[in-house]
Amino acid sequence: MPFQLDDYDISILNALLKDGRKSFREISRETGITTPTVKARFDRLVNIGFIKSVSPIFDFDKVEENIVEPKLHENKDISRNESKNENEIDNEMECNIYQDQHYQSSQQYTKFRIKRGLKIKLDCEFCEGPITGNPHVFRFANYERFFCCKICLSDYKQKYTGRIESIKRKFDERE
Repeated sequence: MPFQLDDYDISILNALLKDGRKSFREISRETGITTPTVKARFDRLVNIGFIKSVSPIFDFDKVEENIVEPKLHENKDISRNESKNENEIDNEMECNIYQDQHYQSSQQYTKFRIKRGLKIKLDCEFCEGPITGNPHVFRFANYERFFCCKICLSDYKQKYTGRIESIKRKFDERE
């Protein structure tokens, strides 16, 4: 007998599709389903093989320089080991990313080469403007926030003092 998804399963999957990094507690708050039920439903979807993995999705529009080189491949069997001499491997740390691209009837893969020194565009957490120089970083609990200037950093801290302290307390309690 096939397994049928119900409304709980659908709402959990929708929450994960929005952001796969959400904790079971966050999904619970968003869906109105208890945290143990969310965990049990997630585990069941993994165990039956419906959820194969939780994978990162990269936003290559945030890349500042043209270091990313997209290349299309027609077939699924892509050799991940390109021929390079040992000096190139030692001098160049890189990661090849393969993302599925669905086009009409055939499935193609786009290969992205990510190299050391890749610059990612950052927007200020407070004013949402672009960060052009070195960002001002605010670290608390297990979070990092990036700002364009000290004024935005200071204003952010002032505006969200209560929330920041609450997050710090919860983080300290877990450890």
